[in-house]
Amino acid sequence: MPSPVASLVRGAVTSPFKRPGRPGAALPTSRITLPPAPVVPGHLAAYSRICGFSESGALPLTYPHVLGFAPAMRLMTRWDFPLPVVGLVHTWIEITRHRAPQPREALELTVYAEELTAHRRGTEVTMVTEARLAGELVWESRSGYLSRHAPTAPHAQTTPARTPAPAELPALAEWHLPADLGRRYGAVSGDRNPIHLHPLTARLLGFPRAVSHGMWTVARCLAETDEPGRVRHVRADFRAPVLLPSTVTYAADGAGSAFQLRADGRVRLTGTTALDA
Repeated sequence: MPSPVASLVRGAVTSPFKRPGRPGAALPTSRITLPPAPVVPGHLAAYSRICGFSESGALPLTYPHVLGFAPAMRLMTRWDFPLPVVGLVHTWIEITRHRAPQPREALELTVYAEELTAHRRGTEVTMVTEARLAGELVWESRSGYLSRHAPTAPHAQTTPARTPAPAELPALAEWHLPADLGRRYGAVSGDRNPIHLHPLTARLLGFPRAVSHGMWTVARCLAETDEPGRVRHVRADFRAPVLLPSTVTYAADGAGSAFQLRADGRVRLTGTTALDA
């Protein structure tokens, strides 16, 4: 399996030859499956520390998504994948845990592209990651990635316009995010997209300075909940990038089912959770 870095290099090569939004574009039908393998304890510990999870108990809800990042990148940088990986924006993620996988259990991971959808700002692809134990689906995620481009021919299906920002939830914590957070999380997650690593490479791609990983912000918010091990479902929407360094505010409602991340007076992330009974 090629490393995420190798896939990013391949994506940089293939992206200029792809035309997002072209009529008749289709997703590859193949799936990439990684055979069952135990979790590497050191990697799990490093991930838990940087996200704020406990280093004992069941796997953090977001961790299988990180394990599936390399095969997802391999699929999204193939020549027959219709969208250029360079410039793709992670817009939302939905994760469901059907049973809590334990670190000692060997997960089988499957990644595939599910759907192409017209979007008001381009074309969005839904990527799916599934985790199984002895054939049983125990965890799954769906993520939206947006390829921004000018509108083309009308599509039969379009995503709805973004709803207005919700009312601010009560602030519960304030975090100071260092300038090197993107490099540190990238070393653990394998996601070394240049927008996360350095102000210079971020500026080359249109950002004023480096941007925090969206998956780090979701994981950090989940780790802050009273009982992260009981969260069986999360839906998060990335409304605006979190720049590095910065000071952000974590906010949540009293029931713990809705959360936000705010910075510079703007809501950057919204999410909802459901807990085990």
